[in-house]
Amino acid sequence: MEKRPNIVVFMADDLGFGDLSCAGSEFCKTPNLDALAAQGVRFTNWYSCAPICSASRASLLTGRYPAKVGVPGNVSPLPGTVGLTPGVPTLADALKELGYRTAMFGKWHLGNWSPCRPEDRGFDEWFGFLNGCIDYYSHIFYWGMASGKMDQVHDLWENGEEIYQNGRYFVDLMTERTLGYLKRTASDDRPFFLYVPYNAPHYPMHAPEEYMKRFEHLPWEKQVYAAMVSVMDDSIGMIVDELKAQGRFENTCIFFQPDHGPSRETRNWLDGNTAPYPGGSTGGLKGHKASLFDGGIHLPSLICWPNAIPGGRVSDSFGTGLDVFATLLAAAGGDPTSYETDGFDLMPMIVNGEPSPRREMFWKFANQRAVRRDNWKLVLNGRLVDEGAPDPIHLSDLGSDPGERTNLKDEHPDVVQELTAAIEAWEQTVETTDAARA
Repeated sequence: MEKRPNIVVFMADDLGFGDLSCAGSEFCKTPNLDALAAQGVRFTNWYSCAPICSASRASLLTGRYPAKVGVPGNVSPLPGTVGLTPGVPTLADALKELGYRTAMFGKWHLGNWSPCRPEDRGFDEWFGFLNGCIDYYSHIFYWGMASGKMDQVHDLWENGEEIYQNGRYFVDLMTERTLGYLKRTASDDRPFFLYVPYNAPHYPMHAPEEYMKRFEHLPWEKQVYAAMVSVMDDSIGMIVDELKAQGRFENTCIFFQPDHGPSRETRNWLDGNTAPYPGGSTGGLKGHKASLFDGGIHLPSLICWPNAIPGGRVSDSFGTGLDVFATLLAAAGGDPTSYETDGFDLMPMIVNGEPSPRREMFWKFANQRAVRRDNWKLVLNGRLVDEGAPDPIHLSDLGSDPGERTNLKDEHPDVVQELTAAIEAWEQTVETTDAARA
């Protein structure tokens, strides 16, 4: 039997559908991600499981809808707050069962106390921060002071121990730790799983001066955003180069997706009068972070595995973050059916071009609900920060209207009724799971 592949999952933070060069970005330059896409498959019809950080990450690591694993929204930084449901297997747990080494370097945001921390959830070693965001140089989580519920908290950890690297740019530290891991374990013949969840280009908007100079021709809000994306892309390039130097790249399955779409929060720019939107682009899709219109959940994504996946392809097949667990576990030779998941093994679709087994996907965030079934997309109470009150009922045909510009609810009341009933039935399964956990 051929040796099991190494598996690497890269995740960006608050990155839009139109923010890769290969996806048509006018501002961001991503040559390293573009190269991976050229050697693998780039997905144009890929979705996250939620329009916010924690919920999306929880689903990717477990293959289950966010509310089913105790993370319907963002996990609170307050001490003692429950995060990812204890006992639910993660991809790291499942791969360890197959003999994989596991490591994480980056942003966690799935619980800051045991048994919800990375060392409790299948990772042999880890480095990064536990809460939602940090200052890139001081590594201080500062939301608490603004809310009045807690003091500022330093949030930088290595294998469960707090460490201090004041003045060092966080993405640089991530890259160092990841490269150090690969070099330190180069003689270990066991396959490895690396989870590398970046905090870029999430606010605060910080980028090293050398990267700012690359984009000094742009307005500030786009300059700093493009610089942060470029730092992340260079980091990915250095990690891939190390895999190539060790002769491991060909048998490494690399997957990339953001957690959700770009933010419209005022923290993303300095002057709301001159910069009404931050640097991130949805590529013309309606919506943004925290919205269930496609701009919040329709993502740039790719997979590259030279030994097994024919490269140079663009796939319009339907896939989601729910499917990552089953797909990568199957790639490693595991049996996804031995785990409770809401996802599908998409390897036949990815490798052989077979039709996607996924026909529908549901979302729930705050008072918003949504479903996509084939090309129909229904959003209930859809949120847009720049258009006042939520849209109570919005029905789109994504096949002809990917930007969700035309509301077809009056032309197709039967479809609205059918999809609303589907959402309500699905929501009952989620609420039953929540009640059982409580």
